[in-house]
Amino acid sequence: MTRGLVLRALSGFYTIATDDGDLVEARLRGRMKRVRQASDIAVIGDRVSVERLPDGTGAIDAIEPRERRFSRRQPGPRGSWREDVMVANADLVAIVFSCDRPPPNPRLIDRFLVVTEYNEVPALLVANKVDLVGGEAARELFGHYGRIGYDVVYTAAKAGIGLDELRVRLAGRLSIVTGPSGVGKSTLLNTLQPGLQLATGDVSEVESGKGKHTTTHAELHPLTGTGGGYVADTPGIRELGLWQIPPTELAWCFREFRDHLGACAFNDCTHLHEPRCGLRAAVEAGHVSEERYDSYRRMLTGDLAA
Repeated sequence: MTRGLVLRALSGFYTIATDDGDLVEARLRGRMKRVRQASDIAVIGDRVSVERLPDGTGAIDAIEPRERRFSRRQPGPRGSWREDVMVANADLVAIVFSCDRPPPNPRLIDRFLVVTEYNEVPALLVANKVDLVGGEAARELFGHYGRIGYDVVYTAAKAGIGLDELRVRLAGRLSIVTGPSGVGKSTLLNTLQPGLQLATGDVSEVESGKGKHTTTHAELHPLTGTGGGYVADTPGIRELGLWQIPPTELAWCFREFRDHLGACAFNDCTHLHEPRCGLRAAVEAGHVSEERYDSYRRMLTGDLAA
C-alpha cells in the first residue's frame, strides 16, 4: 500500500502524487463508493492510501481524516443542501479579486472571508490588475482589509507587479487560489509557474462585466523553486453560499467584531435590533465599518443581493 496526495479529481479518476515520488492514476474501490457520504468522497488535497494494480493504475483504499476543508454549499433535492468540498487540508486561501474589469464586489469578498474564518484557514487577499487603476486607487479599494488584520498583496500579472511577494506567501504551502470569474486567477498562476498553460479568458462584455469561466475542474499544481508547495486552481465562483455556519457563530467570523461581542446586554444577541448591543455601538462609534456590518446583516437575514 502506498500513501499519496490527490492532485486532480475528474469524472471518478484521481491523479495521486505518491510518497514514492511518482504519479498514479487511480479510482475509488467499489466499497468506498457505496458508503453514504455527507460530502465529497475524495477531493484534491486529500491524503489517501493507494494499492498499486498490475496494470499500473491504482485503487484508493482509504482516505485520511481531513485536518481542514474549504467548501461551499450546493442545492440538493427537495430543498436540502450538501457540502461541496473544493480543497482538503489547505494551509492558505488566496482570494483573488480584480481592481477593475470586473470591479471588486465588497459583499462577495466578505463572504469569502467569512468562510475562511469559519473553517479556520488563513486568508490572503490578492488585489489583482492593480495596473488598471494605479496603486493609490487600489489601496483605497482594498486597504481597509489590511487595517482589520488581513494580509493583502497587490498584483498585476501582465505588468509583473507584486509577483515576488505573492511567491513568498505561497511557498511551502498548499494554497487555494479562488475568487470570482474574470479576475485573472489563471493568468496569475501561469505567470507564477511557467509551463502550467492554464486556459484564460477575457471579461465578457455580454455578461455586464462578469468574467467567463475558464477553469472547469479543480487541480493541484506543484510550485517549483525555493520552498515548493502546491496551488489549487478552482473553477470560478460568482456566488459563494455559506455552509453550515450557525447564525450564532456568524458574527465571530468577522474578525474585527470579536472584541465587541462580549459587550452586549443579551447573550443571544443577534446584533440586529436588541437594545444595548455592543457591536452596533461599535459601528456607531466608528470602530467597525458600516459596510462590514451591512455584510453581516445581509448574511444573517439571507439578503445576499449585491
